Amino acid sequence: MIVRDAQPGELAEVGEIRVAAYVADGFMSPDSGYAPTLRALGGDGDGDVLVATDESGDVGDGRILGTVTLQFWPHGGEIGVGRDEAEIRALAVIPGEQGRGTGTALLNAVIELARQAGVRRLLLLTQQEMKTAQRMYERAGFVRMPDRDWSPAEGVVLLAYGMPLAPSEP
Repeated sequence: MIVRDAQPGELAEVGEIRVAAYVADGFMSPDSGYAPTLRALGGDGDGDVLVATDESGDVGDGRILGTVTLQFWPHGGEIGVGRDEAEIRALAVIPGEQGRGTGTALLNAVIELARQAGVRRLLLLTQQEMKTAQRMYERAGFVRMPDRDWSPAEGVVLLAYGMPLAPSEP
């Protein structure tokens, strides 16, 4: 598996992977109003989109297994409050590939990307029902930040997690 920057021609597929993963896991209905946001995330150049592939050689010769997006303040999500913060968005693995380390590889890569960019605090939001993802985040060193929980709609509360990052060594 290789984790790399998504190529511009892959962004539509990346959007469909996000939606398919959320729908397959029961975290979103196929006709959810959030689906267009998931499809478009990172396509406007706000943020870095990474993909995990089963490539063995040249870029683009493998199947995309999953994706994650890193957005920097002030363009990222709803919970960042300063320029030294960034937010992880839309970590998704294609249905049928979960449990093989793809999500962890993407999470580790996006943490390192944020560290290299000088981010001091990495943030994310997750649905209350996403227990497997929460365990993965906690294993990586993220802690709950209930003061930053966010409600995008009546009756929906997204749980905030954060991780302090030390600057990368030169």
